[in-house]
Parts: sequence; C-alpha cells; structure tokens
Amino acid sequence: MERGSNYRLMKLRDILFTETDEDHELSIEDMIEMLRLAGVEGTLDKRTVRRDLETLDASDFEVMTHTRRYGKHFYSHQSRLFETYQLRLIVDAILSARFITTNEKEKLIDKMKQQTSKHIAKTFPEPVLFHQSANMDYERVKLNIDHVHRAISEQKVLTYQYGKYDVNKQFQFNRDGDIYDVEPYALIWEKDYYYLIGRYQPTGQIRHYRLDRIRNISITGERFQKGDFNLQEYVDQTFLMFAGDEIRIKIRFDNSLVNVMLDHFGHEADITKDGDDYFILSTKAKLSDGLINWILTWGEKAKVLAPDHLIGEIEQKIARMQAVYND
Repeated sequence: MERGSNYRLMKLRDILFTETDEDHELSIEDMIEMLRLAGVEGTLDKRTVRRDLETLDASDFEVMTHTRRYGKHFYSHQSRLFETYQLRLIVDAILSARFITTNEKEKLIDKMKQQTSKHIAKTFPEPVLFHQSANMDYERVKLNIDHVHRAISEQKVLTYQYGKYDVNKQFQFNRDGDIYDVEPYALIWEKDYYYLIGRYQPTGQIRHYRLDRIRNISITGERFQKGDFNLQEYVDQTFLMFAGDEIRIKIRFDNSLVNVMLDHFGHEADITKDGDDYFILSTKAKLSDGLINWILTWGEKAKVLAPDHLIGEIEQKIARMQAVYND
C-alpha cells in the first residue's frame, strides 16, 4: 500500500472504534466525510472505503454490516477488549480510591474511556464523587507501588523505614528510624489503602505495612524464595488490618448478622445454628485490637464464647469504655 493508503486505513479504524458500537452505526457517506475532516487526502469514494472495510475485517478488526431499508448498508465495530460493565468496574474502583488525587483520577478515567466508543464513554461518571484521603501523599504512594511491584516480580528484598503520624501531625519513624528488611509477597488494596504483605527477615514473621507510611524504600540485590503463604487466608484472618497471633475463636451472633458474616468469610464459613435466634461462627483470626474492635462493633448482637483469654480482653475493653463515660 501507499503511505496515503496506510494513513487512510488507520484513520478509518479509529473512526469505527470511537464512533460506533452496538447502538451506533455509520454509512459509507458518514465515513467518507469523517475521513475528510481527519485530513485524509487522495481518493475517497465508496468503492475505496468498502475495500478498506474488507481489509480491516480480514485483519481481525471485526466490521459488522447491517442492511437497513432500501438495501442501504451501515457499519460498526462492536468487539472491545473490555465489556462495558468491566470498564464501569474499573472506573468505579478508580473513583473510590481515596489515595488517588482528583487530577490523576481524571487522567486514568480518560485512558479507560479510550477503550470503548465515545458514546459509551459519555455514560461513565465524572471523578467528582470521592475525595482524596487527608494527609495522603499520592506521589510517595505511586513510587512505593512501583518499587513493591517490581520487587515482588523479581523476588528481591526491600528495605525501608516505617512510621506514623503523632498528635502534632508530624511523621515519626518506628524503632528510631531503623531499616526494615522485608521479603515482599503481595501487594493488596484494602479499606482505601495499599498494603505490602511480606516476611520480616529478622523474625521470619509474615507482616503487612501501609504503603503511605513507608519511607525511603529501596530494592536490594538480595533474592529470596517465597515460602508457603495463603494470601486469602491471611487477609480473612487479619481484622481491620491489625497484626497479631493466630487463634481459634467462637462467637455467637444474632441471626440478623448471618449475611454480614457470609459476606466477610464466604459461604464456606463454619456456621452452626444455635436455637431459633442465634448462630455460632467458628474461625481462625489474629488476636489484636482490630479483632476486639470488630467484635464490639456488633454490640449486644455478638458474644465471644471462646477462647477464655479473648473473653477477658473483651470484658476489660468494655470496662475501660464504661469508665470513660463514668468519669
């Protein structure tokens, strides 16, 4: 083909991709006009465009033909890498991510809209529904995501400092700024935050770290072999992303919470009926403030049955809460 023919073919492909879908079609005349507006020069007649359409269709860019009244043909491209509902899932995830700035959301969503026709793209929401989390340094989070992702794929040890904000809103390093040496196993997004999950080398424990609290991260040249690790099990047992020792717990819940528990633990959850009004959940969990706070969330609709030391900690927490109000 001549250079002009190649350019015309690419522009015709772009027109079909952006201007047509299952509900929008173009006639040959429409396409000729759009090609002219796109700056395509040279021969632009119906025969030439039909031949180009056949070439596109033969090259795995599917062109659908629809014959309307009086035998007039209309054309569209309907095959997309993403279905509309899949794009909507991605767009909603971007919108709800509080660590992403509004400006970055706009850029990401614009790129996602380019994966479908302009007509479908117009149906997606604008990035004005959710705001960035306070004190979230997005530039730092982006850098940390990149480092963690590469370290996981290359199975290399990460080093960094870790900390949190104090009451004066000043960032303070844990352990006097000591360096953490961590073998990265997974990167997850949970409750509006990104977390690195990995093995802390000094103790061999599996731990997790919020990416926005990581500072001075670096990928070392040291490689590691990933040990046995079940990511889903770790996340399910780690309540509100608090670390702790694994224990077996039994909790009696009011029947009104059965769907809440199934949503959290899945339909494989160990649930048994307890009379007409209650059920008992048996599961593994990590003993932590997160677990205790989660249990107390359900108020009088939840009662810990085992183990005894967890019951004791719940009772102490309730007593301390009561004392606050008594004072």
